[in-house]
Amino acid sequence: MKFAVIVFPGSNCDVDLMWAIKDIMGAEAEYVRHDADSLAGFDGVLLPGGFSYGDYLRCGAIARFSTIMSEVIRFAEEGKPVFGTCNGFQILTEAGLLPGVLQRNESLHFISKPVQLIVNNQTAFTSEYADHETITIPVAHGEGNYFCDEETYQELVNHNQIVFRYAENINGSVHNIAGICNRAGNVLGMMPHPERAMESLLGSEDGKRFFASMIKNYGKVPVNG
Repeated sequence: MKFAVIVFPGSNCDVDLMWAIKDIMGAEAEYVRHDADSLAGFDGVLLPGGFSYGDYLRCGAIARFSTIMSEVIRFAEEGKPVFGTCNGFQILTEAGLLPGVLQRNESLHFISKPVQLIVNNQTAFTSEYADHETITIPVAHGEGNYFCDEETYQELVNHNQIVFRYAENINGSVHNIAGICNRAGNVLGMMPHPERAMESLLGSEDGKRFFASMIKNYGKVPVNG
């Protein structure tokens, strides 16, 4: 299975994602620039965190119009796996691949710390976890407050699209939502960074099973560790 790690101007977690998926998990991966026009040959797409285009207008609002995003949208519509973390999640909502929006944290302060998440394991991205397992994954965001209206929330619940919830609501997100997927289940966005929880030296290995789930369910690459 071959992953594309998309790089936007201002991305700063692309190297983290590459290290996680290639060096730790043993999958094949390459960087793909924001101005590329093809995802030919790739089996999965990873959108990194950071501050794409300086977060001007809104987080992810300009990145959504990058050349590569038309390919990411096509890729997603074909049922292939697309994952966005932090700014990647913001880009996915701006592109209309996921519902809702990410707003300023309720405290209006940047939050950077490990947090506990409660997992829904009934998705292709989380099948290696136990259902309702509590895991530790770090966050680093100023605009991670997920919002959607009540009708959209009920649709998320009804179609099993809420993948992660904060055990303790750190940023004001509606119903503690930390990560969601699309109705088809192949596009997932989350504010926490599983790529920063790959080794016990970093405080947690709980991110490994996230990527292991994706590889197991979408590819045939052996999983290290």
